Amino acid sequence: MATKKDNGTPTTIVIFGASGDLTERKLIPSLFNLYCKKRMPDQFRIVGYGSTEFSDDSFRAHLKEGMKEHSRAEYTDNDWIDFASHLEYVKGGYDRDGFEKLNDFLEKWQGEKGNRIYYMATPPGAFPKIIDLLGDTRHLQETHGWRRVVIEKPFGTDLESAQQLNEQIHRTLHERQIYRIDHYLGKETVQNILVTRFANTIFEPLWNRNYIDHVEITVSETVGVEHRGKFYDQVGVLRDMFQNHLLQLLSLVAMEPPVAFDASALRNEKVKVLSAINPMKASEVERATVRGQYEGYRDEEGVRSNSATATFGAVRLFVENWRWQGVPFYLRSGKNLKEKLSQVVIEFKKPPQMLFHSDGGMKSNILVLFLQPDEGIHWRFEAKAPDTVAQLRSVDMEFHYDETFGKTALPDAYERLLLDTMTGDAALFTRADEVETAWGIIDPIMQAWEAGKEPLTFYTPGTWGPREADELLARDGRSWSMWDGRDQ
Repeated sequence: MATKKDNGTPTTIVIFGASGDLTERKLIPSLFNLYCKKRMPDQFRIVGYGSTEFSDDSFRAHLKEGMKEHSRAEYTDNDWIDFASHLEYVKGGYDRDGFEKLNDFLEKWQGEKGNRIYYMATPPGAFPKIIDLLGDTRHLQETHGWRRVVIEKPFGTDLESAQQLNEQIHRTLHERQIYRIDHYLGKETVQNILVTRFANTIFEPLWNRNYIDHVEITVSETVGVEHRGKFYDQVGVLRDMFQNHLLQLLSLVAMEPPVAFDASALRNEKVKVLSAINPMKASEVERATVRGQYEGYRDEEGVRSNSATATFGAVRLFVENWRWQGVPFYLRSGKNLKEKLSQVVIEFKKPPQMLFHSDGGMKSNILVLFLQPDEGIHWRFEAKAPDTVAQLRSVDMEFHYDETFGKTALPDAYERLLLDTMTGDAALFTRADEVETAWGIIDPIMQAWEAGKEPLTFYTPGTWGPREADELLARDGRSWSMWDGRDQ
């Protein structure tokens, strides 16, 4: 959890790529929300750095438009004026002269004592150069305050590149200074997976192979690649969603209770889960994965006319440990699907004997953790229908965040993660070994797909993906669990 903020030390947040979309849509609105909630350090400054021509005033005006659209805080004009007085801009290039100029600028305000956060809101190709320059120009010296560097995903494009990037960064930074950000871990509903498991004793005795039949994790989007066609065509669904978001969710669902809720203990348990997933052999990929592309993808702007990039993926994994032996984890994600949805489905085993009449057969109990858009928890169980001898009917117990806590209760994920960076809590950030272990799971699948070992299937936009994804579960005698009778 976030620790007490350091009120006595000036703190500077430097944003590289400050003129970009991420800064305008996420970073500044989140920092402004924290300011309105009085969670920022007493002395702070936010410095944008980039090659775009901005004065301090024009930089503030540019960011105000994004704040108006994306901030969830209740605020007055004076709140923004006060906050904007902490915003400054330094124009410079990604070279030694520019970074020395930036360091001199920061030291004039902070003097000898001061903390700094450097946020990489840039394309990933710029990360190594920026970190090397920070190290070469005295930015990262911790003589009179701490230094932390926030690195956006993707962290590498495969296991080898992730290892090389870690090795390079560790030549300049200690692991404790590195905050690899995956915004999914900042979502309240994702954090609530741990609370659901470990703060409610009704679940933990059942959370194992003896009672759980299988687990499904779905992250689906209704949009296509939109304006990101050229970028997405080089990435695909495995790199974009599976290596980070879906494996993060799997690790939270499957992990053992940590000895404490701190960064080291929590991340140790997540790495143990990922380490228990054996990387697939090439011969296993065809039986355990589905590779799909939506019809019309090759006509998108920036996409190659013969592209074999997957926009949909479904994968079956096993966590080979005592708790989960034999329990399949089905993961799927894709673009241009029927619904925008992020959810985890825990389907329990059916009763061993049918004692009651049911027209549709005995149904399993299901626990659904809705991460978005209808944030909450659903629990399906069986009840006797009135005025029958013993007719069963599935009923639902529901919890909705907006009904219980209010529609504005859920902060943006970046808000929580930026606060944790300032307070030095790395529990919701990924560690070097965690990143590499995740890539070790995805790499064999990716290599088999790119070698054509798994055929590319096509699906109609607005559906739940290719029929082969249904067949993946059907071969195991299962089907994707949908809620409230929704069709696939």
